[in-house]
Amino acid sequence: MNVRRRWTAAATTAILISAALSHPGPATAAPTAPAPITLTATETALVRVQLRDQAQLDRLVAGGADLANRPRARDGRILADLVLSGAQLTELTAQGATAVQIVQRAGDGTRHFAESVRAAQARTAAGLRAPATSQRTTAATAVDTLQVQQAYWWTTGGQAFVQAQVATTATDDPDVEITVSWRTADGATGSFPLYRFEDSGEYQYHYNLPQPVPSRPVQLTATSSLGGASRVVTPTLWPNATPPPLPAGYQKDFIDAYLTPVDIQARIKRLARQYRDLVDVIDLPNKTQGYRRSAAAYLGDPAVAAVVVESVRFGDQSMNGVQVRTVDPGRRNRPLTVGYRDRVLTVSLATDTAGKTVSTTDEVAAAINARQANRFRATVEDGSAGLPMPVAGPARLDDGLQGTEVPAKPWTVQALRLGVHRDGSRVGVLAYSQEHAREWATPLVTLEFAERMLANARTDPATRELLEQVDIFVIPTVNPDGANYSFNDFNFQRKNLVNHCTGSARDPKNRNSWGVDVNRNYTVGSYFDGYVGASANCLSGTYAGTAELSEAESSNVIALAKAHTNIKFAMNVHSYGGYFMWPPGAYRADGRITLPRPSIDESTLFLNSARRIVGAIAQERGTVTWPSQTGPVADVLYSAAGNSADQLYYELGIFAWDFEVGNDRWNPTTGEWEGVGFQPPFDEAHGESQEYAGGLVEMVRVARDYAAAQAAEG
Repeated sequence: MNVRRRWTAAATTAILISAALSHPGPATAAPTAPAPITLTATETALVRVQLRDQAQLDRLVAGGADLANRPRARDGRILADLVLSGAQLTELTAQGATAVQIVQRAGDGTRHFAESVRAAQARTAAGLRAPATSQRTTAATAVDTLQVQQAYWWTTGGQAFVQAQVATTATDDPDVEITVSWRTADGATGSFPLYRFEDSGEYQYHYNLPQPVPSRPVQLTATSSLGGASRVVTPTLWPNATPPPLPAGYQKDFIDAYLTPVDIQARIKRLARQYRDLVDVIDLPNKTQGYRRSAAAYLGDPAVAAVVVESVRFGDQSMNGVQVRTVDPGRRNRPLTVGYRDRVLTVSLATDTAGKTVSTTDEVAAAINARQANRFRATVEDGSAGLPMPVAGPARLDDGLQGTEVPAKPWTVQALRLGVHRDGSRVGVLAYSQEHAREWATPLVTLEFAERMLANARTDPATRELLEQVDIFVIPTVNPDGANYSFNDFNFQRKNLVNHCTGSARDPKNRNSWGVDVNRNYTVGSYFDGYVGASANCLSGTYAGTAELSEAESSNVIALAKAHTNIKFAMNVHSYGGYFMWPPGAYRADGRITLPRPSIDESTLFLNSARRIVGAIAQERGTVTWPSQTGPVADVLYSAAGNSADQLYYELGIFAWDFEVGNDRWNPTTGEWEGVGFQPPFDEAHGESQEYAGGLVEMVRVARDYAAAQAAEG
């Protein structure tokens, strides 16, 4: 839904970036700093940061920083959205970076969720290089040629914008500066710079964010510092597609609050009951772990010497509240012993001839693992290896989970199947969301879409026709366990709750970094096949798991698609940033070798359908997904090894797209594009649900038209 080296896509927590931050490169001229933005040392937030230079970005990427989307160029500066602790932001700032926007604080999600309930009741691998700060002398004779790859314009909120993408033939010269000049029909003129964009060490093109213009531009040219010039082009209206008008009485706006997985489960049940003739509920075959974790405690003082003791079973399986302690036997020459009785694990420390305890932390951990392996596992706390084990405890084991209203049991993920003919005889469309737990707005999109289709089926002939001709599948929350954790414990949680970590990585201090990135756990173009954009580190935000499809969540998506071979179109709904993407979604780093490109005909279908769907999204409130963020995942975002769209497309022959809802909003006062975050105030999330649900309705029309064309061809 993650330059020269690959990204790790946005991690779920503050994966340590200190190693990356501790080796700054040469300083460059400091940019003009906005008003200081700070966090307390223990506070976590999603922050838009202006980085000092490309080298700083490279170090962040290499260190596994939590990048929420592809860094962007603005006025010669590199901007990146990072999940940071206050301490990390301070360290980054000391090395020349500047925080320019707090997109979202760690507590904001909970507050926005509560507000919504009350209202209801009432690039990793992408690279940007800014042009040199000094002007180069233009050669008398041009030594490069420029090609305008994209030139589009559109209007949002009454403001016209233009965006251009230009490539130079001087691909190996990192200091080429390109300037775009434009003219409107009434003679107004202006210009703006473009910035070099590299991916996996290879030059791609120069570009910039959309630029405001006074009215429709009719002419655009580009020139370079080497003397090159492009031909004159006329920017094309984007997306230049409009859906059919909604009929009088069309019903929409079924979303009035953020929805937890428990809420979603209730909504699915209600829709099935209310629309029995149009709905089937499919229980997907692989139960997830559930909102459960093992129980753990520190035996001793982590600041001095401690052992982490963890239950083998989950905390809710009678292990929460179990006590663990070390005792001094009070006698000389006693061996180290371990016993468990009446829910108390007791470690009696060894003593010497003087009766002094002599057991070390390593010995205590080894004894617990050897003698109580069926109940407990123990690891030595970082920094405590070989230290004398103190007499400590009793400490109570606890799973640390705060969601008292969440069922503590394996979870059955459910899909809605909508249509008049739910027998495989019609072309199928799959919409699925919340692979990443913290993306709260995404199930609002898929549920709004589902309810629109059902509610209008009896009153709108066009909707009824769609349900006659298309078989629709909706999975509102692919990752319910992670979502429950995001709502109740740590709102930046990205992954599921399965903890594959071993050894010291199981320390409870890492609890917000455990789990598998569901959208890196699929089989095509995976980390296990050598593709970029996932990690073997269990604490990484893009941890790929122990093997392809090791997780119930990813296996459920593929099981549904394989069981219903009529599915030919799919949309994976993520947030945030405003992207519209399709395969290939991954590449190998050496040479930037992507998965095979779609054929010319399929590429045309992807792009033409994108225009239609982007046009439908824009009808709600004028939101336009930028042309620079419309295209193959590996080209417009980053390489995402093992993502679901690639498996659906390459293995199962499904035209698979990805939304990233939550487009940046233009602030006319500051003249800046501002991010909205994973859990924006509900009014923004509600707007996203409405506009992108309209996009999903248009995808159903695309599927209908495709099936009709296929039938006509025989």
